[in-house]
Amino acid sequence: MNKTAFITGVTGQDGAYLTRLLLSKGYVVHGLMRRASQFNTARLFELCADLPIGERLTLHYGDSTDSLNISSLIEDIRPDEVYNLAAQSHVSVSFEMPLYTSDVDALGALRVLEAVRCAALAQKTRVYQASTSELFGKVCEIPQTETTPFHPRSPYAVAKLFAYWMTINYRESYKMFASNGILFNHESPYRGETFVTRKITLAAARIMHGLQDKILLGNLSAKRDWGHARDFVEAMHLILQQDEPGDFIIATGEQHSVREFAELAFRAVGVGVRWEGEGVNEVGIARVPIFSPAGAVKGEEERVVVAVSPQFFRPSEVETLLGNPQKSKNLLGWEPKTSFPKLVEEMMMYDMRLASEEKEKSK
Repeated sequence: MNKTAFITGVTGQDGAYLTRLLLSKGYVVHGLMRRASQFNTARLFELCADLPIGERLTLHYGDSTDSLNISSLIEDIRPDEVYNLAAQSHVSVSFEMPLYTSDVDALGALRVLEAVRCAALAQKTRVYQASTSELFGKVCEIPQTETTPFHPRSPYAVAKLFAYWMTINYRESYKMFASNGILFNHESPYRGETFVTRKITLAAARIMHGLQDKILLGNLSAKRDWGHARDFVEAMHLILQQDEPGDFIIATGEQHSVREFAELAFRAVGVGVRWEGEGVNEVGIARVPIFSPAGAVKGEEERVVVAVSPQFFRPSEVETLLGNPQKSKNLLGWEPKTSFPKLVEEMMMYDMRLASEEKEKSK
């Protein structure tokens, strides 16, 4: 019989990629999505457009803050696997909305675990909790492993730390198959537009089409371990296929700065960036097209395309994150397939198409 999976946050980047992966493996997938006044399923159905979905994908309205909703769905669906991906996942926003972030990211995970237990599914249903490299925060060692002490530096990270330990507590207390995937940064063309990587590629594409002047960023020197979400959801699935539950770092094992990401984004369309200045005065300068009022290219000019704005600095910064994925390689047999340059190029080409379509509509 086909396995049944329940995914919270199904319409997000990870939820959409995971849904595609599970459907391709023959799963029946139930997804939880929040009610909105506009349809928010575009990336989900775009990614799954070439799959014979039939009746194997069912979407349910709900929210991680609603205990009754979560409990009822898990009781009715009785899934073999639960992937708790729902979260308020924007670190900067978590400083502005700490209570909501905690309700969704911390208590939301507890609601899922308790729903599985109360439905008498503790011995049947395997639970994956989406954890994060932000747990390490003010890192005490580089690279970070599964035994590196945590020092969260944002309400988002603190909430996720609660969820991490609650997952372990349910595993130890009720013998549940409950595992944490400590995922380092993972991106794709379907990343939300407010996240720095997608903000860079979309803005760079709009600059190349004459729709935007420059990109405003925060800490250009911040370093992250960036991989592709498409690769990382494969690790999520593998974690729940193991003989024993556990906690796994999913990372590429290499890191790059925000500055490097911006460089590669422009390089993907044949444009080099030169950096001048320091700190908040640092700028990236490049030779980009000049457009006539009618939208035709009439030449090139060298100007500032990247600048720093203090408004994008966090109250407490996480300067560097670098994961050691050796445990995942050894036990899961997982390794990332997409290189950092290829990831940036894929995102940039997607956003170049979007910028071109935007320009056509504006004529």
